[in-house]
Amino acid sequence: MSANPSPEKLKDMLKKKLKIRFYRNKWWKFAKFRNDPKWRKPRGKDNPMRLRLKGNPPIATVGYGSPTVVRGYHPSGLVPIVISRPEDLEKLDPAKYIVYVSSTVGLRKKLEIVRKAEEMGIKLANAGGL
Repeated sequence: MSANPSPEKLKDMLKKKLKIRFYRNKWWKFAKFRNDPKWRKPRGKDNPMRLRLKGNPPIATVGYGSPTVVRGYHPSGLVPIVISRPEDLEKLDPAKYIVYVSSTVGLRKKLEIVRKAEEMGIKLANAGGL
């Protein structure tokens, strides 16, 4: 596989990316896990999930990783970048980047960034209803 695939090939590869959610063992059984089922590696000696017995959830392993070529890309096929100032937009290519506005930016500056991004034709991933 080439290091820089064409945009069409890149979009196809992004569609094929696995989107499996991994949950901790017995998340369905206890309320304390149901509220926060995020992944925890099963470590018990006789744990059926660790032993990969039939009927148990999958374990996060190397084989589930996405291809190196598409790792880090936004589903749109663009490279995500976080900015916190309107001036940061001037250096970006609209065909290559999608912008996330930093969570530490206030409303006034966020509105400036949104307005400037629209003028330049840059996509915003977290504009929200602005």
